[in-house]
Amino acid sequence: MHAGHHYSLKEVLIWTRREIVGVFVLGLVPTVLYVALDWHWLAMPWVPIALVGTATAFVVGFRNNATYARAWEARQIWGAIVNASRTWAVLVRDFVRPVPGDEPAFADARQQLVYRHLAWLTALRFQLREPRAWENMAQPANAEYSQLYRVAERLTALPDELRPYLTPADAGYVLSKKNRATHLLGLQAKQLKELAEDDHLEKFRYLELTKMLTNLYDQQGKCERVKNFPYPRQFATVNMFFVRMFVCLVPFGLLQEFEKLGEHFVWLTIPFSMLVSWIFLMMEKIGEGTENPFEGNANDVPITALVRTIEIDLRELLDEAEIPAALQPMNNILL
Repeated sequence: MHAGHHYSLKEVLIWTRREIVGVFVLGLVPTVLYVALDWHWLAMPWVPIALVGTATAFVVGFRNNATYARAWEARQIWGAIVNASRTWAVLVRDFVRPVPGDEPAFADARQQLVYRHLAWLTALRFQLREPRAWENMAQPANAEYSQLYRVAERLTALPDELRPYLTPADAGYVLSKKNRATHLLGLQAKQLKELAEDDHLEKFRYLELTKMLTNLYDQQGKCERVKNFPYPRQFATVNMFFVRMFVCLVPFGLLQEFEKLGEHFVWLTIPFSMLVSWIFLMMEKIGEGTENPFEGNANDVPITALVRTIEIDLRELLDEAEIPAALQPMNNILL
């Protein structure tokens, strides 16, 4: 997400410069033909074009509302994950007796349960950053802008990230599976059952902790729903066709309108058609850049930073001395 006040005009113009060049050519060619070659038959009445523009505005507005709803849903899900993580750590700390864990790297079973939760968060964020065919990060403008910030999941390997939180046996088991996050919660359930059978966890408290695991499974499923079900392609296709059709028609409708003001005013067709077209193309790009909130776009939900925030809170709840620092924005972008 953008962590500053707003995007600068320079950033916006650079991000949309390909569209600016395109609408400049679309405005220049018919204007030159209209003036230099007297091809007045190119001019079209503005009213039908305005009707197309009105329909296009409705479609673009519908798309942007829907994509914003997807982004806001994703943020709400991760807000629930933050709260559930803190609750999990507190319940584990207070409900589980401080029995030794099965690995010397962990002080006791409580630390092991909390660290495995951090491993679940890590595996989940890596899964959510995996590319999908319908995502937009491969587009030239987005690929260029992504050089200004850091997507941690593309620069590090999951096995290296999981190593501090898991035993070698757990890490080997989890990395052999496709949905690593699901199996990490399964390991949590297995250890809770063993603790309850060994009388290290009272039955009522065991049930409360398993309810928390159910909640975490639910939040993971919600993340996967947003990640794996795109904004419907039929709506995205109609939006794209409508915007491009309107952009192509705009200069032809403005020729006669500006000629009414005087012979030389017809050249104003170029800047004004560029402005109108750029607004619609910009809104389309904004909607497109919002519809996949986990892909690594500059406007995504900052799941990497949220996971670090959770880790800081959970380690402090365990009274650990070495606490990692919070992630900071890079060029105002926080992921």
